[in-house]
Amino acid sequence: MLGKFLRNESAATAIEYSLIAGFIALAIIAGVGMTGERLLALLGSLLTALTG
Repeated sequence: MLGKFLRNESAATAIEYSLIAGFIALAIIAGVGMTGERLLALLGSLLTALTG
């Protein structure tokens, strides 16, 4: 029974997939955050140009 448990790799595969999904989620969050900051800067400069 212990040998069968040690040969079972499905849990390791699930952990690997969850780590990959976590890294992808972090990359998406970082990308959206940087894009949001750039958009705010662009809109701020546009507002300054339109009112000035």
